[in-house]
Amino acid sequence: MKDRDKYRGCLIGGAAGDALGYPVEFMKASSICSRYGNAGITQYDPDCGDALISDDTQMSLFTATGILLGATRGGIRGIAGPPWGYIHYSLRDWYRTQTERYPLSEDLRYSWLDDIPELFSRRAPGSTCLSVLSSEKAGSIDSPINNSKGCGGVMRVAPIGLYFGEKEYLSIEEIDHIGAEAAALTHGHPLGYIPAAALVHIITLVSHSDMPLRSAVDDMLKAIPCEFPADRFSDYFVSLISYASTLAENGDIIDIEAIEKLGEGWVAEEALAIAVYCALRHSDDFDQALIAAVNHDGDSDSTGAITGNILGACLGFNAIPEKYLAHLEFRDLIIEIADDLHDDCQVNSYNYDEYPEWVEKYFNNRSPHRQEFIHRNDNRTGRNNG
Repeated sequence: MKDRDKYRGCLIGGAAGDALGYPVEFMKASSICSRYGNAGITQYDPDCGDALISDDTQMSLFTATGILLGATRGGIRGIAGPPWGYIHYSLRDWYRTQTERYPLSEDLRYSWLDDIPELFSRRAPGSTCLSVLSSEKAGSIDSPINNSKGCGGVMRVAPIGLYFGEKEYLSIEEIDHIGAEAAALTHGHPLGYIPAAALVHIITLVSHSDMPLRSAVDDMLKAIPCEFPADRFSDYFVSLISYASTLAENGDIIDIEAIEKLGEGWVAEEALAIAVYCALRHSDDFDQALIAAVNHDGDSDSTGAITGNILGACLGFNAIPEKYLAHLEFRDLIIEIADDLHDDCQVNSYNYDEYPEWVEKYFNNRSPHRQEFIHRNDNRTGRNNG
């Protein structure tokens, strides 16, 4: 069951949580309250102008374009590699936006997002992602590239659940595996990629069915030990997420105290545990879930982003309050990519002339509006190509 409202809700919700938490990412809860009031930060920081996204949303968008790159290559050429290979190509392009200047040279590129000058902005990117993506070598579950379990893998994989969740030729276990492999590209510890599989599992269920969120979490908790039976960390992961679920039912504990019991979110299993707690505790209230998810001592933008992904996929775009839509950086771009994931590749070797914009974006890897961006950048820098 494909629902455009849930696709948009998942990606916009993630960006909203990211943008709410980004200004306070490295602040203690006490400092957040001191600056924003006793309730903490409850709306976008007005001193920041537009509500800026961080590397979390940047990498989610590049993950999405990698998925669609692979789908389009397969449609036109009739053959494609595994999805995580194309995701890796696209994330390498994200790395270039963090280390090079716009516009990029006309060499091999894989994501049309490289044509958007505003994405050439460092928003506290994780050192593990930068280090791994500086090389062409990618990690995998069977050949881990490091022993990192930072949250940089889990915070970017929501598009996988959205896109593959409606593919009838894939089981949910196979979709979870795509999520795990996509995280293992940069994070080799089992607790770096198992939470990614778990998040993809939840997103798949809530975005493509009417399954209640708690049922989706419970289903994931049963699936993970079966999907990673030989991994000694899967039991610990399941116990942590189960604890988060139990805390969400405890009416005697306040959010900040519950989150303190789960960790700070710098590592993947804690980031997902905090997000699961916030999403379950405030399952019908997107606003309160995001506020809870970012007002703590830890990685506020990542826990906010994952919470927004989950509840956005569950409740849909129309349930997101207007205060999170107004002034959100790249709102229209995020909606465009959500719609592309929903609409999917309709292109094959016989009809690609009928879809020129899609082919330009996901086969030629160029924005259909590229000349507008170049012209705008030339005006900004005073450069004259004449």
